[in-house]
This record gives sequence, C-alpha cells and structure tokens, in this order.
Amino acid sequence: MKKTFCLSLLCFFAILSAAFAQKKSPSDAQWPAEMPWWKKNNLRVIQTNLPAYEAATLHPDSLLKDLEACSANTLLINAGGIMAFYPTKLDFQYTNPYMKGNMLGDVIQRCHQKGIKVMVRFDFSRVQEQIFKAHPDWCYISPKGERIINTDMYVVSINAPYVQERAFKIIEEVIDNYAIDGIFLNMPGYQVNNPYEGKYHGIDQNEYDKKRFAEYSNGLSLPTEENKADPIFQKYLAFKKFTVEDWSRRLHELVKSKSSQIAICTYMDKYVDIIRHESQTNSLPYWPYSASDNVGNAANSFPDHIISNSSIQQISFQSRYNAVEPEEVSIRLYENIANGSGLDISMMGDMRGYEDERNYDVIQKIYAHHKKYEPYFGRYTSVANIAVVAPGEWPSGAPMQEYRGIQLMLKEAHIPFDIVEDAQIEHLAEKLKNYRLVILPDITYLSPASVQVLKEASAQGVHLIATNQTMFDNPDALYQLFGAKIINKDHEGSGFYLTPDKNAVFKRFAKQKMLFWKFNLGLYDLSGTDKQWLPILSKGRPGPPEIIGGHEPTGYFAMGLKQHPRSKAVILPVNLGRLYYLHGYEEHKNILLDVIDAVYPEATQLLQTNAHERVEVILKEYVKNIPENIGRKTTDGLMLHLVNITGFSGNTYFAPLPLSGLSFKIQTPFKPSKVFSMVNKQPILYAWKNGYLEFKVDKLIDFEGVVIDK
Repeated sequence: MKKTFCLSLLCFFAILSAAFAQKKSPSDAQWPAEMPWWKKNNLRVIQTNLPAYEAATLHPDSLLKDLEACSANTLLINAGGIMAFYPTKLDFQYTNPYMKGNMLGDVIQRCHQKGIKVMVRFDFSRVQEQIFKAHPDWCYISPKGERIINTDMYVVSINAPYVQERAFKIIEEVIDNYAIDGIFLNMPGYQVNNPYEGKYHGIDQNEYDKKRFAEYSNGLSLPTEENKADPIFQKYLAFKKFTVEDWSRRLHELVKSKSSQIAICTYMDKYVDIIRHESQTNSLPYWPYSASDNVGNAANSFPDHIISNSSIQQISFQSRYNAVEPEEVSIRLYENIANGSGLDISMMGDMRGYEDERNYDVIQKIYAHHKKYEPYFGRYTSVANIAVVAPGEWPSGAPMQEYRGIQLMLKEAHIPFDIVEDAQIEHLAEKLKNYRLVILPDITYLSPASVQVLKEASAQGVHLIATNQTMFDNPDALYQLFGAKIINKDHEGSGFYLTPDKNAVFKRFAKQKMLFWKFNLGLYDLSGTDKQWLPILSKGRPGPPEIIGGHEPTGYFAMGLKQHPRSKAVILPVNLGRLYYLHGYEEHKNILLDVIDAVYPEATQLLQTNAHERVEVILKEYVKNIPENIGRKTTDGLMLHLVNITGFSGNTYFAPLPLSGLSFKIQTPFKPSKVFSMVNKQPILYAWKNGYLEFKVDKLIDFEGVVIDK
C-alpha cells in the first residue's frame, strides 16, 4: 500500500510539473456585451468616502494611479444627496463648497479610459440645515418632538417629499450628465438612530408617515414604541417593508429606464443588483469571522444576487482617521473571496495623504492575488450539509451572541456549514430540505410559512437542533417539532450545573461530572420528547469553601430529543452559543459537538484535518469564472481556502503563526486530475481512494487556496 501510494504520487508529480511548465494563453472569449458587468462577480472595489474638504485636493490622475496600483476594477465615490460633489442645478440639493470644476466628471472619464467602473454614492438620509429650514416637514421628528441632528445635518423622513420625489430627481440628474456604471445608496430606509452618537430616538412621527400609515392600515395611528407583542407595531413593521420596497421598485424602474448596465447597490435585496454588507470593528468581543458571516448569510439567503462585503477601514464613527489592524483587514479580504464575494474596501477619503496607510500593502497584495487568479473566484456552490439559521441580516444583542457562538464552535471543529437568514426560510424551502441538519440558535418570530418549511424538512429527514428561546413565541410548533413546553424561559443560570451522561450522548467528558452554567438556563417540560439528557442541578450554597455544596437534581433537563419518523429534533433551551462566544470554555462547545455526533454523525466525514482550530477551512465547489462557462452547471472541481487566524488573540490582531504539515482528507466523488497551490504555484502531491482525497499543505502563512480540479 505504502509503496503504491508513493509511486502514484511521484508519477503524478511528474505529470503536473510538465503541465505547469506549459505556458497557457488566456481565453480569447469575451463576456457578452449585453451581460450586466457586475454579473461576472469579480469586483475589486475601492471606496473613497470623501469628506467635503477633500473635493478641493483630490486629483483624478493620482487617484487613478492608486487604483491601478491596487488592481482595483471598480471605484465607489461620492455624488449627491447630503451634498453634491458635482455642479448641480437643483435648489433642493446642497452643493459642496470645496468642489472645484467638474471633479466627478473628470474622475469618471479617467477611470473609463483604464477600464475601471465607477459607482457613485448617494445618501438621502440627511439634508443640510438651510434645506431643513425651508422644508422642516421633510425631516424626522421623534415621539418626544426631537430632531436627529449631526452638526448642521438633519435626518429626513422616508415618506416625506424629499425622499419620495426629490431624491429621484437628484439621481436622474447624475445619470443624465455622467456615464456612471452604478449607484450605491448609503443608509437607506427608516432612520430612528443617530449611529454617529449611538443614540436611539424612536419611531418617526412625521406627519407624512402618520398619513401614509393610516392609509396603509385602514386608519390606525402610528405606534410610538417598538413592542413586538403589539399587533399595531407588527402592522407597522409590514408597513415599513412595503414602503421601502415600493421606493426601491420606483428607483429600479427609473435607473433601468436609463440603462440596464447601471448597477443598483445597497444593503437590501429587493430591486437591487449588488447587496452590500460591511465588516466593522465597533464592539467587543471582536469577531474575526465577520466577512465569512456576512457573505455566507447574504449569498445563501439571496442566491440570485452579487454580494460585496466591504472592509470598513475606520475603527468607529468617532475614530474615522484610525484604521483597523492590517492583519484584520487581511482576514476579512481572504474570507470575502473564499465565500464568494469580491473585494471591497471603504477608505475614509482619498488614498493620497491618508491618515493611516498601514493597510496599503495588504490591500495591494490581496487585490493582486484576486486579479491573478480571477477565474477561480466568484462562481461557488456549497458542499455543506449543515445550515445555521441567522437571526436577521444584521444580527445584534443576545441573539447575535448565541448565533456567533454556534458558528464559532463549528468553525473551530472544521465542520462545513451554510448560513440562512431566518426571514428567508419560507423562500428557500427546497434548499432547506436538501440539508441533513439545520441549527436554530435562539431563532424566534418565524413566519407561519417558515415554520411549515421546517416541519416539511423534518418529515423528509432533516435533523433539527434548537438552542435557547427558539420558537418560544409559537408554543404549538415548539411542541410539535421538539416535544417541549415552556415552564420558565427566562431563568438565570448562574451557579447551576449540568450533568453529562458519559455513557450515552456525551463522549467528550471523560474527566468531568459537572458543567458550570451562566446566562439563560430555561426550565422546560420535556415530557413530550423521547429522551432527556443533561440533568440540571440546583444552585448551590454560595460562600466560603467550608459551606459550599448542594447542587441537587431539579427534575429539569437541558436537552430533549424527539424522534420523528425520519429525523431527530433536539432542544437545548440554554444560552449555549452565547456562553461560548463570550467565555470560550470548550466544555460548552463539546456539548454541541456531542449532540451533532448523536443526531448526524456523518457531519465530520466531509472534511477531516489536523489543522489548528484557528485555521478557517472553507470548501466550495467551483466553476471556472470565464466567458465560455456562462450558463454552465457542471463544476470544474473543488476550492479549499485556508485563512490563518492564529494571530487573533481576542483583543489584538497579530501576524499569524506559520503552520506546517497540515493534512486533509476530503470526501471527493471524482478522482482529481490535478491539485495545486495558489500561493506557491506548485502542484500538491495527493492520493485518492474510495471517494476520499488525501493531501498535505506543507506550510501556511496567512492564506492558501488549494485548487482540486476534475
């Protein structure tokens, strides 16, 4: 066996070396002229988020040189809304007083000469003070009668004439006067926060909002508090969705009537060509998987869209002139392309004279890598058999912590998974039914249609694992799917313990008899389940060592398993993910891993590796992203991306530790024709037998891309 294996490797090495010695010319095929340019999904975006005063110093020629040095193929630059960065003729748009000549027109002309696309930024969330004084009825007013103000800028109301009418005229003026390739809408939708100061102001009480909501709801009054239990507030949420989508539809009709080759880009999905997301660092604990999270969520939830996840350079809104660490930017950018997004950097101003240039080398390196290997990016399909449901497109608060903690457990265990947004479940029924396991981390407020999708998936053999307060608002579904009834869903778990049964489910606890708890520890009636595990021990006696103890069985369990005809459903009514996300004790991760082994033991068979837990392993099927493959469904092989996150310490991003001797065993239904490294441009020795591919990566610095061709 060993001798045969070595000979096959040597033979294959010789064949691959000969193949790499041949210089291959690029394809002569061209992308169809009628194909929207962004559909190639090869974006390398640089955004110059210009302060007003930089309009006086920005030089189109130097900007173009900087874009070319970074291998950028798309520029995103200010145009209008809050202020015009071009000579506007509209009296309801404030003109940037620092602007000289026709800066925007000159930039677009220079970029197009070098084949660089230009998307322009509009922000209709605010107007300048002089416009507010002329039209105070256009602007936001809180339930307390307050305005949202940033220096001399006033937040507007989405249903007032500025957004509903004037915004379209501003966009039309730009399109009619400049050969733009796309528009980007910053801060669209309803504004109830002052994000630059971190203050919430409440539901907009503008008279136009009151009138339109009354028309929509047959006479209801606009709510003044955000209370999900209030049916009027639920109606208001539907109203917000309707009005935002109506505005987006009208914008889409306007833009596409001008040219089908103008992309619409923003943070929403309806009537949009490019969904933009953002990786930011503005709260603790830091989340090194931000880009994978964002791209994975958007790409799986909206598979017909192009995704562009932007690495935001600034540390915070209050600290715009300080960039995040280069190592963090590197991780974000590599995660982007590994998950199917292009590259996207948001700079605070022009690249010349930038206040913090530490990231320039990283940007140039990774953008150049993407340009060099462009055909290997952008057309991926998932190989994952597990889906994690996300609590929204921009998760926050305790549900976000639960969700991230579950992701973290799977990432560190190198178990491939997809992310699907909770609100999209009802639209992705067939996709959900193709998974073997769906994990719901603290997922509440699912629509009836989404619950039905989960029931049908379970009936077809999809296993379910739910944590914390999932479906607490739907007791019938909670009982039907999981056999659970809530006694006390808000039960503080500090001081309690769980007991793992080492002879049944929990194999990773050979040396532990009690598992400490913190945060929520729900008390549920699990008599409707088929089996119960993790007995909850009572809170012990606090105090000096001499008096501690107690911890008697309470009769409650932290895990119940319901056996359906073709699947299993597990309820863990505890803050399992949040506890691991914030504290990182492996015993809590091991609970989930043992549960997965119990309900879906094949989870670890797809990809096996000895890689460090802080090596992010992303496996995708790929189709070579070239004109000849338009419409092609059959894949060219697999792409294995490795992102080295060992330099992340929790509060600081250091350079990653170089790693060596990483071995991989991957379920591969085809025998590869070649396997090679993007980083060292060399073939990789491998063996394939009985549907499994085995190989080693000799050295990993910050990133590796392993191409596995059919």
